[in-house]
Amino acid sequence: MSLANDTSYVPDKLPFSTFSFAGDERSIQFVANSRRFSCDIARYDCSVADTLPSGLPYVKSPDGRWEAFSHEYNLYVCAVARQDERNVEHMHYISYTSQRPRHFSQPYALPGDSVIPLPTVHVVALEEGDVAAGGREGVDGDGMMDGSGSAPALRVVANHRVEVAPIPHQLSFAGSGPDSAWSADGTRLHVNYFTRGSQRVFLAEIDAATGASRVILGDSTRTFVSLGHRGGASSGGTPSWYVSQSGEDVIWWSERDGWAHLYRFDGQGNLKNQITSGPWTVAQALLVDETRQRIYFTARGCEPGRNPYYAHLYRVGFDGSGLTLLTPEDANHVIEFSPSGSYFVDSYSRVEEKPLTVVRAAADGNVVRELERADISGIEEIGFIPGEVFSAKARDGITDLYGILYLPPDLDESAKYPIISHIYPGPQRGSVGDWEFKGGGENFALAQLGFVVVQIDHLGTPHRSKAFHDNYYGNFIDNGIPDHIAVIRQLAARHPFIDLDRVGIYGHSGGGFASTDAILRYPEFFKVAVSGAGNHDNRSYNIYWAEKYQGVMETDSTGMDNFEDAANKSYAANLEGKLLLMHGDMDDNVHPAMTVQVIDELIKANRDFDLIWAPDRAHGLNEPYFIRRRWDYFVRHLLGAEPPPQYEIVRPEG
Repeated sequence: MSLANDTSYVPDKLPFSTFSFAGDERSIQFVANSRRFSCDIARYDCSVADTLPSGLPYVKSPDGRWEAFSHEYNLYVCAVARQDERNVEHMHYISYTSQRPRHFSQPYALPGDSVIPLPTVHVVALEEGDVAAGGREGVDGDGMMDGSGSAPALRVVANHRVEVAPIPHQLSFAGSGPDSAWSADGTRLHVNYFTRGSQRVFLAEIDAATGASRVILGDSTRTFVSLGHRGGASSGGTPSWYVSQSGEDVIWWSERDGWAHLYRFDGQGNLKNQITSGPWTVAQALLVDETRQRIYFTARGCEPGRNPYYAHLYRVGFDGSGLTLLTPEDANHVIEFSPSGSYFVDSYSRVEEKPLTVVRAAADGNVVRELERADISGIEEIGFIPGEVFSAKARDGITDLYGILYLPPDLDESAKYPIISHIYPGPQRGSVGDWEFKGGGENFALAQLGFVVVQIDHLGTPHRSKAFHDNYYGNFIDNGIPDHIAVIRQLAARHPFIDLDRVGIYGHSGGGFASTDAILRYPEFFKVAVSGAGNHDNRSYNIYWAEKYQGVMETDSTGMDNFEDAANKSYAANLEGKLLLMHGDMDDNVHPAMTVQVIDELIKANRDFDLIWAPDRAHGLNEPYFIRRRWDYFVRHLLGAEPPPQYEIVRPEG
């Protein structure tokens, strides 16, 4: 590096933290000091180039939201996902912290809107030719400077908007899968898109030369279509679909038989065979080996007697034969393949057991080398108590639910402890989040303060059957609360130290919606709730999420729509316990108007409540002040103790 960039580098303080392998795995590439390095790790020889060499026409930003490209010696940046937002209604925001309040707005479509953002698909053709560099260094075929004094010029010669049918209302939803992929020869583009309400999804093939398109296949349902259940099973992969280079095989993720599985179609959309089947769920395909006709994928619930949320890696043939488990440990496995597909890194853990990271051979799953064992001695020294995985019955008394229990230190089983449910209702994920080692966070902190804390993945969350996931489709106000009540009652029967007269609940965003819902509709059970940035009325939330899980807005003959019963403000008069609402006034995800509307109805109903308004804050509110106020609220109203005044949460020294 020092020789290549004419700069002195210190070996144990290299100025980069990540790198990528080239295809042969004999060289790596990385960016350091605003230069792009390519280093042969066999010969230890490096070369450097600008971070945006003109031989690479399009470069994505690290977050994938932007593309940069050069054209006629000018640099352009554009959004990767281009949408027509003309005439889309705006959501408005006011910042009050400056002397003269400032106004902001953004296009933001709501359920029921007739004009919504529409994605567009374009195919851009480039022409390359050599020109004098005018003093610039040249660029070689790998995009690296060759010092020859010439460089290829790239010129846009065609930009075709492609029409696909039915009209796309969104491309890949919330990062659930890829929205497009090119064939290796660049002649075909495949695009994946949804119609409004996410009840239909399609895969189309586009001829790059002519722009002609045709739908290969798709799925439809009366509820909502998903495209893979990632949830921490890997750091990459192709969750929902893959088209072979010949175009003769299409691998498609679908829940059409009631469980998430892989299907094989031909290039015309005819079903060849179902690849996987059974009462378990495929998470995502990570690697497709066309030469050997094999697919490597993660799945949950296939191994009997194990936690159905722990992901494992499997291999299977295109025809469904040879299903093989490659990660036998009873744990959650997070997988990343090497570029060649010959090896994969497997980091596995359980909720109560620290991670172990190894390299395995893809051929048989055998461990080649141990990379790292997590060191948790630091948290053990300060009294770390791992979370406890449990199962209990859902509201129906039949379905098994799973969750995590966090207990106070020095537990006295003859005493009584208040219990707090930390909820996230989904439906796109559950309260637990990723089912992996839990080594810290607010649930542990609340347990240290003297609470029993619980997280429950209730009916209506992913990673189980389609029916399980669909449980409260079209009935947002359910939020899984009946399951939380049923499970907490069962836990109290098992553990008499749990006090059912002192039950609290908290959550953020969807969890803010759910925690407020809980105390308003079940005041006899929940006594204290803390709600952060809740989407209390999804008529004011974005159409992509709201219409996917509640359905497209419809109004009956009385003027009542199908979202009204699911709005928290409709139940404000029920409040009996203690409710703390928090929201940032510049929240461009969940608009603060939703909390204001709840406040308005609480005032009309003459109900007491508490409020923390967060000036110039966006959606997160993950700051020490707001965390501390949440702790104070539970200590004061569930423990009946007075918290230390103005306690400041600070990072420990060192």
